[in-house]
Amino acid sequence: MTGPAEGSTARTGEAGADRDGWVERRLADLAGFVREAEYLTGKGREAYLADSRDGALLRNAGERILIKVATVAEKLPQAFKDAHPGVDWRGINRMRNLVAHQCDRVSQDLVWAALNVRIPELGSRLSQN
Repeated sequence: MTGPAEGSTARTGEAGADRDGWVERRLADLAGFVREAEYLTGKGREAYLADSRDGALLRNAGERILIKVATVAEKLPQAFKDAHPGVDWRGINRMRNLVAHQCDRVSQDLVWAALNVRIPELGSRLSQN
């Protein structure tokens, strides 16, 4: 039985390191988060920004989607990220940190733009390869 060398994992970023399909599963996760973002933004910007319980729930869901996207992106192998230089990997991480740790400074317009434009663009870029 052959397998990865002792101490190596599918996340090492080495060429061929995705022998067990780990990256493909993470990309499938990302595709699901893209669909969630599209569903949420389908409710409309007015509903998302509404000063109501429903608006608050949509905003909380949107922030959670951003955090999930960034968490998966952060764990992708460096070799995969290097192969996709058009993706703003650092920007994804910065947005996650802002949403997760500085919620009082989060611009809901910025979050909306990420959900409505940036996340679908990320999904499109990664599904092309």
